[in-house]
Amino acid sequence: MVNVDNKDIKLQIWDTAGQESFRSITRSYYRGAVGALLVYDITRRDTFDHLATWLADARKHSNANTTIMLIGNKCDLEAKRSVSREEGEEFASKNGLYFIETSAKTATNVEEAFVQTAKDIYEKIQTGVFDLSGESGGVKLGPSQPGISSMPNMSQANGYSCC
Repeated sequence: MVNVDNKDIKLQIWDTAGQESFRSITRSYYRGAVGALLVYDITRRDTFDHLATWLADARKHSNANTTIMLIGNKCDLEAKRSVSREEGEEFASKNGLYFIETSAKTATNVEEAFVQTAKDIYEKIQTGVFDLSGESGGVKLGPSQPGISSMPNMSQANGYSCC
């Protein structure tokens, strides 16, 4: 759960840990997804080198408007770095991705990665990029919460608000 605009957003997260053996299963996770986090290990160049393949899969099997965040993990291991921050930023920029470096060990920027992704998705919901009327959109409305208004263009009588 993350909070965006004073609304609790529940994220459903699937982690394949970049395992090639999960690749065929991963493709089914992209269907209906509105966000994806592509994570590489800044101390292992091979994980960075495989990003193009994972990104191609994400783009091929997900909604064209899916928010994709590129994450360079293990920024706490600066002395062992094999992928520069600039390389990560350049890959993200060339591919229209958000970029952040994190450390799962120290929790540096971990929450921020999820919150930023959720904010972008929420903004797309607010501007009508994602159609909330269908079941296949990847975004589901939760029960109304007192004091929280419904989404724009959604019937107040339906008893649902965003996320």
